[in-house]
Amino acid sequence: MSSPTRVSDPYDFSLVLGGPLYQLWRRLFLAGPALELLARRMIGGPSIAWLPLLALTVYQGSAIGHAVPVPFLYDFEAHARYLVAIPILLLAEVLVHQRMRVVVRNFVEAGIVTAETLPGFHAAIGRAMRLRNSLIVELGMVVFVFGFGWTIWQGDRGLTSSTWFAIVDGAQHRLTMAGWWYRHVSIPIFQFLLFRWYFRLFVWFLFLRSVSRLPLRLTPTHPDRAGGLGFLGLAAHAFVPVILAQSVVLSAVIGSRILFQGRTLVSFQYEIVAFVILQLLLVLGPPCVFMKTLLELKRQGRREYGVLAAHYTSEFHAKWIEGKAPAGEPLVGSADIQSLADLANSYDVVREMRPVPFSRDTIVQIVGAVAIPLLPLGLSVVPADEIIKKLFALLL
Repeated sequence: MSSPTRVSDPYDFSLVLGGPLYQLWRRLFLAGPALELLARRMIGGPSIAWLPLLALTVYQGSAIGHAVPVPFLYDFEAHARYLVAIPILLLAEVLVHQRMRVVVRNFVEAGIVTAETLPGFHAAIGRAMRLRNSLIVELGMVVFVFGFGWTIWQGDRGLTSSTWFAIVDGAQHRLTMAGWWYRHVSIPIFQFLLFRWYFRLFVWFLFLRSVSRLPLRLTPTHPDRAGGLGFLGLAAHAFVPVILAQSVVLSAVIGSRILFQGRTLVSFQYEIVAFVILQLLLVLGPPCVFMKTLLELKRQGRREYGVLAAHYTSEFHAKWIEGKAPAGEPLVGSADIQSLADLANSYDVVREMRPVPFSRDTIVQIVGAVAIPLLPLGLSVVPADEIIKKLFALLL
């Protein structure tokens, strides 16, 4: 089951403008046709997920003070999820929507998709939009997170002391009123928003895979070193806020373990590395479907431009080195010299083609989005005053 969508125009492509939740937001005046009213959603999300937790913990006396070892206002993990990550995930919808329209449009405007392949391109857009609008998929995610999402959450496992959301009684623990809302409402809301982003990345992957199977018009000498597909790196940049939101939560989780459980940052090194690899795969995996196409284009380009260079340099050598140039034609200022240089530059571009349609800068930006929220955790290893002293020692 899916809602209808126009599929004939690449200008209509969007990973965000569709699905039951989008339609619900429209009816509740929380979103416009192009995701206007962002501030309402950024306020509404935390109001449902975080504000009741504050009210309930104030009521039960565990918002602050010494009633429990970890009061609510000291729980960095909860604040990171609902006051920081959820607004960022909602903001990312607008950014991705705006960027993706440009990226998909570029396939046609750059001539990569020709008139002959345009019907197949439209069909790929149609399949992606129908999947994006799937009621079954989105309803399935809702059922899963609200019915079974708590099984993924590890926050109430291994508790040795009471917190604002659970009271420990020997080997057992029971949820408080705030803990019930946290477990059955707040956590599922965050999980749903995050899983929906994973689903959108999956839709993006399927769309690019369909496009990669079309006979595209790619040029091995394109200056982007990706046959003309370098604009797909813009799509990867658009997903950086999604990575940033997850990294903020990861940083808060690790920080809580360090502060309240005596763990060290080094003990989380494998989890951090695994998280970085996962984010790289999620964001850069979809454009990698063009790897086979680009490698074949590079091989073909080197072969064709190698043959062209062999013929041209042979004629150049015969004309200017072996003395077969017409009498009176000067070497200085000859167009042959410039043509030889242009041919060499073209061959270098082909030789430097990347096997993927993104650059090292894209990878650095993604890793940076992961690293920035984790930087404050470094203070648990090296104190801030020691860092400042070493910095002044280097500068002075």
